[in-house]
Amino acid sequence: MQIVERLLSIDLTSGRSAFLWGPRKVGKTHWLHHRFGAKEARFVDLLETDTFAEYASRPALLRERWVPGLTVIDEIQKVPALLDEVHWLMERKRAVFLLTGSSARKLRRGHANLLGGRAWRYEMGPLSACEVRGFDLDAALRSGLVPPHLLSPDPAQDLRAYVADYLREEIAAEAAVRNIPAFAEFLRVAALTSSELLNYENVARETGVSARVVRGYFDILEDTLLGHRLAPWKRSKDRRMILTEKFYLFDVGVANHLARRSPIPGSSDYGKSFEHWVLMELMNYRRYRSPDLELAFWRTSTGLEVDFVVGDMEVAIEVKGSNRVHEGDLRGLHALCESHSVRHAVVVCNESKPRVVAGVQILPWKVFLARLWDGALVG
Repeated sequence: MQIVERLLSIDLTSGRSAFLWGPRKVGKTHWLHHRFGAKEARFVDLLETDTFAEYASRPALLRERWVPGLTVIDEIQKVPALLDEVHWLMERKRAVFLLTGSSARKLRRGHANLLGGRAWRYEMGPLSACEVRGFDLDAALRSGLVPPHLLSPDPAQDLRAYVADYLREEIAAEAAVRNIPAFAEFLRVAALTSSELLNYENVARETGVSARVVRGYFDILEDTLLGHRLAPWKRSKDRRMILTEKFYLFDVGVANHLARRSPIPGSSDYGKSFEHWVLMELMNYRRYRSPDLELAFWRTSTGLEVDFVVGDMEVAIEVKGSNRVHEGDLRGLHALCESHSVRHAVVVCNESKPRVVAGVQILPWKVFLARLWDGALVG
């Protein structure tokens, strides 16, 4: 597999500055150097120890060293005081900045200057299948789509290091989590319950802390872009709906590693991972093509369910990891279509050819991806 051009597009020709947020190792820095380069931008990398030390001790250096043109500051949350200098330069010198970070949580908690809407917001996530030449779905479900993990000759070792060094230690430290063993166990339980209805009390019982603390842990993962709560669809007139959220970690490989799952085709673990990956594609579509797009799931109190609802019932998606979709697999979609006007009812699966059954499109995952990114499903 080989990474081709990323789908992210940032245009600063208007003179506006921007934030680019995303978890560590998703490729922000590599993309910035490829997109702009040393001739177009001056780079300030706060992951470099000497650079961090300089600016942490004297934030005014940014103003003193400023030259016209684009300035890229990598991992801005490491020195929040720099944002006051950025603000001053934007107002007085009309300076243009591109500020990257893996979390705005530390900035908000420290009441840092987030520029009051003066900078646009962009996000970069793990890879989309469309960004990978020779994409191998089964391999991607095992390794995940964080670039170094997907391309690694030993993704299990890289995932182990990522979880140990970044998720457990750095995120715990940033969030002032004192009970690191409990937070590590919480990560495992969160991965095990990924894609299921969120029950804080059950997770708290498994983790050994209170439900209030567990809610805070989920907030941490969401604030640091390492997880996503999926809201239930609530606008139903004739059915009693489940109002509980679901939660997904940001990457299927990280989730599988934490949960000790092995997504072998035909297994329940494979189906769960396949669903998680489809959500990752939908999240990337929202990041890069339609930032205001709503994503939800639909579930009634009687157990009828549709995995994903996109937009205002533009697309309803059921995900099946099997090679054959049966009539019984369509019950949730049929029930949803009886209650709402659904533009596209879709099953994403591993069948070899697309077909239509009673108004429902059965789409092999490659066909689904092509139609999604071509704009044939979501307007």
